[in-house]
Amino acid sequence: MTERNPPPGRAPAIDTSALKAFAHPLRLRLYDHLKDHGPATATMLARATGESTGQTSYHLRQLERHGVVSEVEGRGTGRERWWRAEGISFGVDAVAEDPGAFTSMELVQRHQVQERARRGLEWIDRQPHEEREWLEVALMDELTTRMTPEEVGDLARALSQVVAEHGERARAARQGDGGEGTRMVKLYSAIFPLPAED
Repeated sequence: MTERNPPPGRAPAIDTSALKAFAHPLRLRLYDHLKDHGPATATMLARATGESTGQTSYHLRQLERHGVVSEVEGRGTGRERWWRAEGISFGVDAVAEDPGAFTSMELVQRHQVQERARRGLEWIDRQPHEEREWLEVALMDELTTRMTPEEVGDLARALSQVVAEHGERARAARQGDGGEGTRMVKLYSAIFPLPAED
């Protein structure tokens, strides 16, 4: 469940209309590209996605309207705006307001799972050619245990807090070191119950 006022470390929850607007294949791809590569213009995103600049501009404005992306202040010109992805979350609150949004939530979640699988397999394929220092710190971990919903909630909040703290620390460090020796890093976390046993 995603709270309207999320705990520290969790991104703000988007509402039903934003979730429905987000659940569009091209918008999801634009958002993924901005997350993975940092700020970009509509022209850059058009090249990356194989779409027209008119299409990327239109969909970026729709995402901006719902707070999913924002313009990078002080960068670009009146003709060429730079965009960045905003941290967002969503969950059953949005669907509770409008059961019709369940389809949108499913579409976004399926896209996320497919993208995670694609990225994970891409990493496996790259491992033979990667530097040892990156191989030593990469992590694919799993926990399976019996928990109550309350315990899962506590774990989710603690994980969100730790991830947020490390993310903020890294962003602050980049202000001073210019990013030398860094690469974009992807972290996924998912917690969900297995099917109930008979």
